[in-house]
Amino acid sequence: MLIIAVLSGCSGNQSASPAHPSPPVSAVPAPEAGSEPSSSPSAPIVEKDAIRERIDEMTLEEKIGQMIIAGVQGTSASAEDERLIKEQHVGGIIFYKNNLADPASVVRFTNQLKQWNESHSVPLLLSVDQEGGRVSRLPGLDRLPNAQEIGQWNSQEAAGEIGGILGEEVKGMGLNMNFAPVLDIHNNPKNPVIGERSFGPTADIVSSLGIAVMKQMKQTGVIPVVKHFPGHGDTETDSHLDLPVIHKSEKDLTQLEWQPFVRAIEEGADAVMVAHILFPQIDEQHPSSLSPAVVTGQLRDKLGFEGVILTDDLTMGAIAKRYGIGEASVLSVQAGTDIVLIAHEYANVDNVIAALKQSVADGTLSEERIDESVRRILQLKTKFNLEDKPVDPPDLTLLNERISKAIDTYRKK
Repeated sequence: MLIIAVLSGCSGNQSASPAHPSPPVSAVPAPEAGSEPSSSPSAPIVEKDAIRERIDEMTLEEKIGQMIIAGVQGTSASAEDERLIKEQHVGGIIFYKNNLADPASVVRFTNQLKQWNESHSVPLLLSVDQEGGRVSRLPGLDRLPNAQEIGQWNSQEAAGEIGGILGEEVKGMGLNMNFAPVLDIHNNPKNPVIGERSFGPTADIVSSLGIAVMKQMKQTGVIPVVKHFPGHGDTETDSHLDLPVIHKSEKDLTQLEWQPFVRAIEEGADAVMVAHILFPQIDEQHPSSLSPAVVTGQLRDKLGFEGVILTDDLTMGAIAKRYGIGEASVLSVQAGTDIVLIAHEYANVDNVIAALKQSVADGTLSEERIDESVRRILQLKTKFNLEDKPVDPPDLTLLNERISKAIDTYRKK
């Protein structure tokens, strides 16, 4: 059951001086090792009531802040980062390799962000792309094999071990969300961006191994974000650079690309990232991350996903070459997205906040629509018992030994 304790201060990424003190979103005991990060069967009813009360106390600016994960610059916390949290109430941060110099500095960085957020009652999402293989951002760690090699092992046990290690890596650096595993099917050899990041060329192997990674990562208390819905495996364009186009029907996607996501949702996926891809047979106008037909029509309505939906980075070329950042953020929220990822430049965050506020003022978006997303975000943070407690710099010796043992074990089989 959710326990509510009253704290002075404002909501976690909300204004610095609310009219009334607010209860924390997450004040539940941490899950026991090896257990799901969830509560008793009666918890959801109590949780929703508590979260509804919390949302009612939030300002519009506080709510919009929860819907943004922002990038930072440099390897230490700056005045711009303090403004993101204290003034703009941003609900999450994403770290890239150039932000992560060494384990001690990573922990100092995250601890400072948590300290700035400590008077708020909603903890931060602190996220990274830590997939293994070439997409390995965290410093001081031996590199894990990529998904392609894990697919060649074709072992759920091995995939689960890798998922558990990934979770421990992320958690050890003071982070709590990982944009992994990749559930894209590698069915186009000309694909410039997925390739070895995929577990394989079939829905069965991607589903089996990807879900094993997801489940074991989840056991560590780290939030896995499965990606890139509706499927990035059959593209020949890197969406970081330009907009990929896939000429497949909904029936085609149902029979192949959707399958790992369907299975992941059935197995308890909590968060899904939507890619920037144009599917003209589904939506001739909007890329998938901005498309009501994809985000709401497919992911919500047809696949029945009730968790948090995030965009891929809206500053990527696929979007930035065609839309203003504010326009894209409004379209994405209209489509049904809960969190927009703004990975680069503080000015982009300024523009997104201004655009979302204006969209509510002019009736393009209702505040009730904003509330729907904030509720899902707060439920996710509550479920995983997120807290803004500082952590000590990790000793990675044992974790690197575990990595070495896992690689030796499964490569020999």
